[in-house]
Amino acid sequence: MATSNATAKVESPYLRSLLAGGLAGTTVDLSLYPLDTLKTRLQSSAGFLASGGFRGVYAGVGSAVVGSAPGAALFFVTYEGVKRSLHSGSFPVFGTTGLVMGVDEGGHARLVSRRSAWSEPVVHMAAASLGEVAACAVRVPTEVVKQRAQASQHPSSLAALQHILAQRRTRGVGHVWRELYRGWSITVMREVPFTVIQFPLWEGLKAWRRRTQGHDVVSAVESGVFGSIAGAVAAGITTPLDVLKTRMMLAREKTSVLPLLRQILRDNGPRAFFAGIGPRVFWISAGGAIFLGSYQWASNAMGGGA
Repeated sequence: MATSNATAKVESPYLRSLLAGGLAGTTVDLSLYPLDTLKTRLQSSAGFLASGGFRGVYAGVGSAVVGSAPGAALFFVTYEGVKRSLHSGSFPVFGTTGLVMGVDEGGHARLVSRRSAWSEPVVHMAAASLGEVAACAVRVPTEVVKQRAQASQHPSSLAALQHILAQRRTRGVGHVWRELYRGWSITVMREVPFTVIQFPLWEGLKAWRRRTQGHDVVSAVESGVFGSIAGAVAAGITTPLDVLKTRMMLAREKTSVLPLLRQILRDNGPRAFFAGIGPRVFWISAGGAIFLGSYQWASNAMGGGA
């Protein structure tokens, strides 16, 4: 769908996703960074006050500035690309789950399902999951550096990064690589369930809005409201995984998920897994509005939509 400003139109859907995703990621991370810092400090094993309390809530913002745009851009390029491939039937393996090739009312070949109510959510779940795995290639090192600065382990994100890189001389390149990607597994374990909840819900709410209003394109404000609702639901459900991820990234020595899980239960009890749930739900609810609202605005402005 063309925009009224022809010069803003971008023909390539992948370039639209790249640009809109980069804008959305930078916007949300910078605008809500203080809440992210408070959440990290609440989840730190050192305690909220020892980790900095309310002081220096922009500590580590440099890493967020560097990592936000490429991480979000990678996510949306993968997400939109996988969605298109699945809708076009490029992955017939989905036939084993009840999805088969068919023809829509316009005569176009696409993936359809014997249980049509499930076809779209399954596609969105798969696309979001793969998008998160791609984004984590950028997000995990950014999170490691950022959270160590947020928890006052280092005075800045640059100092945290320099500390990790300096270990190359004594412990080798492999150790540095493992440090930068510490928490990879738990981050993926957190992000994939999160997106499996958030994105089908967001897409479902947008589809409902298009049906009830008879419009092809959802506005940025509507997308933002739906993103806020979807983000809040997903954030609350996945908070225990977020606590595990934070503790793992802040640990002085690398540790595995199960020993860390047992340690938290032994030292702090089950309630520790919901530490920071208030800031997390509020932060991600607001972030969902900004992130998906700004993404929709940019996508609409460049001639996209949906």
